[in-house]
Amino acid sequence: MPHATMPSPGFQAVILCGPGASLSTFTSSPKDIPKALLPVANRPMVWYPLDWCYRMGVTDITIVTPPESLEAIDAALSQNPHLTSLPRPKPDLLAPKELTHETGTGNLLRLPEVQKAITGDFILLPCDIVCELDGTALADAWMVEEAGLGASNGGSTVGGKVSPRAGGEKLGRRGGLGVWYQTKGEGSKKGEETDFIATTPLPSPIVPPPTESLRRNISNLVYTVPTDTLKDITEENRTFPVRHSLIRRHGRIRMLTTHRDAHIYFFPYWVLDMINKNEQFESVAEDVLGWWSKAGWQEGLGDKLGLRSIFHPEEESNSESGSQVVEEEIDVSRFSSTCSKGHDISSLSAATEVLASRVRGSSISGGAKSITPDTKLTVPPILSYIQPADASAALIRRVDTAHLLLTISLRLAKLPSIEDADGAPTSPFAHQAKVAHKHLVPKRCRVEAENSLLAENVTVEEKCNIKESVIGPNCKIGEGARLLRCLLMENVEVGANAQLTDCILGRRCLIEGGTAKGDGRTVLKDCEVQDGQVVEWGTESKGEKFMRFELPSDEGFGGDDDDKGSIGGDEGFSI
Repeated sequence: MPHATMPSPGFQAVILCGPGASLSTFTSSPKDIPKALLPVANRPMVWYPLDWCYRMGVTDITIVTPPESLEAIDAALSQNPHLTSLPRPKPDLLAPKELTHETGTGNLLRLPEVQKAITGDFILLPCDIVCELDGTALADAWMVEEAGLGASNGGSTVGGKVSPRAGGEKLGRRGGLGVWYQTKGEGSKKGEETDFIATTPLPSPIVPPPTESLRRNISNLVYTVPTDTLKDITEENRTFPVRHSLIRRHGRIRMLTTHRDAHIYFFPYWVLDMINKNEQFESVAEDVLGWWSKAGWQEGLGDKLGLRSIFHPEEESNSESGSQVVEEEIDVSRFSSTCSKGHDISSLSAATEVLASRVRGSSISGGAKSITPDTKLTVPPILSYIQPADASAALIRRVDTAHLLLTISLRLAKLPSIEDADGAPTSPFAHQAKVAHKHLVPKRCRVEAENSLLAENVTVEEKCNIKESVIGPNCKIGEGARLLRCLLMENVEVGANAQLTDCILGRRCLIEGGTAKGDGRTVLKDCEVQDGQVVEWGTESKGEKFMRFELPSDEGFGGDDDDKGSIGGDEGFSI
């Protein structure tokens, strides 16, 4: 039964549904099963970012997908029981005509349809994020650090939604926040994608944050780049170049190489203007965050990125007009995203600051003033929340490879179910039951329910051995079959006496069975089987992909874009 409709806290969420090229065994036909609908622990992948948004009270959600996947996702939102059980209202679906699976995230945010859909401060998410961390705590930490208390959209509203270009920190008072997590630990794999990040501590607050506050793990991001790119640059230069301006600006710098960008971003509205002004920004993760983080300490870079015209538009207009009358009318409400009808402290202080800057940058003579631009541009920071490397820390993972699809599903399968908890607090990802129909499991078979999930209408025959596995709906496991650390999507049939270890089986595939006598039998280890494929009895294979064909590995706007170019002659890695 759907949950009740919840009031929106004023944020928008935009979920990007990428192509899943690194999951090509199962996403070769994005029209039939796009990456967003791949099952993670028997739930569609897109369920996890949607659930995360609803748990923090965000109901203004837009899912952006290429047109070819629109029909499949729309049908799932209306029919899949996991998606229909989410709170109302349903997310909006947006499929711009010009959007393809090769479109970078920067180009995506410049599309007119997307620009029109985003009307205030927004949260940007990938469809493949599994985040157990409470989003409300992240939003609170961001708003406290960036003086954004209260509703974040600002401006006027029309029909319950923020009117375009009405507010959302267009004047640039507030910075952004990104999330990074540790890749080492349970389920980690050698060669897993990571990002290099450099951070500096924030100024010590007068009143220390509470012990449980996420603000203790928030720092100022000063550089970010994929670790593979870092290795290429250091090998080419035979050194690790660091700019003097960074050292002069920040005395303490922390560098991390085993963390990964979760692609969870809290962005002020003005970021859209920065992306529009820099058409060479093709990737949010690399280009937008990379150049934004450097603009905070590299002198003159903010002007090259066009940020002065965003943060101080009055300087441009006044420099063109030459002079204006001092006795001007100041609209206080437009200086704060937290002001509605009354005048709160933050809005008054913002107005005072802007008015003071006008006086400092002016020369008054005969009732008129000539405006000169400030020499120094202050760029709002991009903050980083670094997930603590603690075994008890909340789960945060991108699920964008077959290895992660399997390991994260198996990790979630270990969570206690709601019925087993008997009223005790459970994970937001806990299932109602580990085995949907326990009475249908024969006595003469072994199913380790404590670390497995069996969905509805699963048929298990006698003498089966199922351990640490996730089995989707309508599957059939033949007599004597053995499954260890496997993920089965819906309508899969595993024949009698087949032995599978560390395998992922796509929808409607068949692993043929046979007699237990004789030498021939099916033994698969670390294999992937594409939807609808048949693996013949007697097949023995390790590390193989059973596919009809393979697609190129070019990754699109799902958040895995290649490294792109440079700006204003600031080439290479030099931070």
